[in-house]
Amino acid sequence: MRRLKHGLIVLAVSSLVLAGRTNAETYPSNKITLIVAFAAGGVADTLARMVGQGLGERLHQPVVVENRGGAGGNIAAGVVAHAAPDGYTLLVTTTALAINETLREAKQFSANDFKTIAIVASSPEALVTSPSNPANNLADFVKAAKGKTINFGSAGVGSGSHIEAEYFFKKIAGIEATHVPFQGGAPAINATLGNQIDLLATTLGGGAAAQVAAGKLKGLGIAADKRAAVTPNVPTYAESGFPGFFAASWVGFFAPAKTDPQIINTLNAAINETIKNPEVQKKLDTIGFDPIEGSPAQAEAMFSAEVTKWGDMVKALNLTIK
Repeated sequence: MRRLKHGLIVLAVSSLVLAGRTNAETYPSNKITLIVAFAAGGVADTLARMVGQGLGERLHQPVVVENRGGAGGNIAAGVVAHAAPDGYTLLVTTTALAINETLREAKQFSANDFKTIAIVASSPEALVTSPSNPANNLADFVKAAKGKTINFGSAGVGSGSHIEAEYFFKKIAGIEATHVPFQGGAPAINATLGNQIDLLATTLGGGAAAQVAAGKLKGLGIAADKRAAVTPNVPTYAESGFPGFFAASWVGFFAPAKTDPQIINTLNAAINETIKNPEVQKKLDTIGFDPIEGSPAQAEAMFSAEVTKWGDMVKALNLTIK
């Protein structure tokens, strides 16, 4: 009897393994749903639809985009973390996933509940101001702000722009800065255009690049190792005397942690092919994003490093959202 039970268990396990292999080998055979962690019209949504179209063409299955905004990206992340690991429900999110690992206490998942499929593009964090501001670069602005209390806006509490700017001002530049959060990037940009705040912390690709290029906003610096092609006149932080500090917002694709590696590889290959498309690269360049290609292992390593980097900044600032 024991031998019979043992044999049945072995048979059941073997059947599950075989079924998993078969599913991976025939993947995809159904529609793929991209759960976007932010509202329609934003950067994550734009890239999800851009890459989703390429996925559909290459994998010969419909790709549906579903926006599940809220809780700084945590609602969508929670949905995908607990979805079936079959490759048909994927998360499209931003740096928020790395930040929230340390910043937000009330979440029903962790970074370990995901496999990184690909991080497709990134855009440097930037500090911009009104053209009427006399400062022409970050060094000028910091010098003028010494001994004063300035304010800066961002797209919201806990955003990468908020954390990057607050860390820069308090831990690197050594000046007092009060954060003024807005409900999204558009109202934050409008407040800067209207001289309602001293400075705006934003992702260059979050709409600021076009305003800077048009002369409606003045770029003081970007937290990158080189100037951005879309705003060639905006210096890096290093050029203003603050070397070694880099921060960027990225958009990535993630699957539930137990997804078969073969499925991850299939998705990664299709995404990379899409990103290599000259038209896609041109669109990314236009909005201030740099395309990124790489293997799942490279994407996973980048995500892990981002969790650590942003976590260190959050801890240094003693920030928590419950």
